[in-house]
Amino acid sequence: MRRAVLICAVLAVLSPTRAEAAERVWRLGLLTLRGTAGSNAFGSIMLPYLATRGFVEGRNLIVDFRSGTEEQMPALAQALVGDKPDVIIASSDWSLHAARAVTKTIPIVAAPIGQDPVGAGIAESWAHPGGNVTGVCLIAPELEVKRLALLHEALPSVRRVAVMAAHRKIVEAGFLPLRKAAAEAGLELVEIWVESPSEYAAAFDAMRGHGVEALVIVPLPELHRDSEVLAALSAKAGLPTIGGFRESAQQGLMIGYGPSLRELGQQAASYVERIFNGAPAGELPFQGPTRFDFAINMKTAKALGVTIPPSLLVSAEVID
Repeated sequence: MRRAVLICAVLAVLSPTRAEAAERVWRLGLLTLRGTAGSNAFGSIMLPYLATRGFVEGRNLIVDFRSGTEEQMPALAQALVGDKPDVIIASSDWSLHAARAVTKTIPIVAAPIGQDPVGAGIAESWAHPGGNVTGVCLIAPELEVKRLALLHEALPSVRRVAVMAAHRKIVEAGFLPLRKAAAEAGLELVEIWVESPSEYAAAFDAMRGHGVEALVIVPLPELHRDSEVLAALSAKAGLPTIGGFRESAQQGLMIGYGPSLRELGQQAASYVERIFNGAPAGELPFQGPTRFDFAINMKTAKALGVTIPPSLLVSAEVID
């Protein structure tokens, strides 16, 4: 009798069916703006990272994907929270604010946001966020200053530079450092605000009307998504342009500078992993990017008649 009991116990431990039945299934929500890099990064970077840590979609991980416009975010967030995910990934400031408005208990991972989390009232401090939100912050205002400086170094004779951005209600609050840096460099900053791709052509007409000589494109989700379109419009207008990521130069802008998109995705996925393993979101420090990519599209530069200074070429990835 004792031998039979022992055999049954061993079989229970070794049986894959019983082991899988006992394994917890996690629910992961993704809230993202439609058609932006957030959904691509989730599928190509975050899910593979989580799989290497033992969280595999279709086995012990269920993904609840919600995508829409900025106006749809509140309703999408409400529906997502209603399905009770264990963690929500918010791929932009707008999806994060929408999710935070409807839950103060479900952990939310910013993946990433551009606003300072403390200044935006999301966290008590970077080191100890408190509440239910943590994640990755791009430190956007400082990055825009760096992009302006790189563009000015490439084009030291320019005096009038445009900056193109969207979501003015949220984004403009971070423009003070950029305006200050432009003034200190003796540059006139022309701010161009767009809210949809239908406004791009008019935006470039406005730049020509202002006599703009170069352009900084803030890498908001939609603007980064439309890098190829904006590169074509920049080329047509004869404007040397810098975008927010290495990929911006790959897609035709003259310069791309910003955080590694792969690193950002892996950082966000690591938060999900730690929360799944029991860490409270409010005790996980916010973090900024640690790796920055800098690329110059020489074909675009030559087409625009721009000679890139050797000081920039030394530190840049050259794309021919």
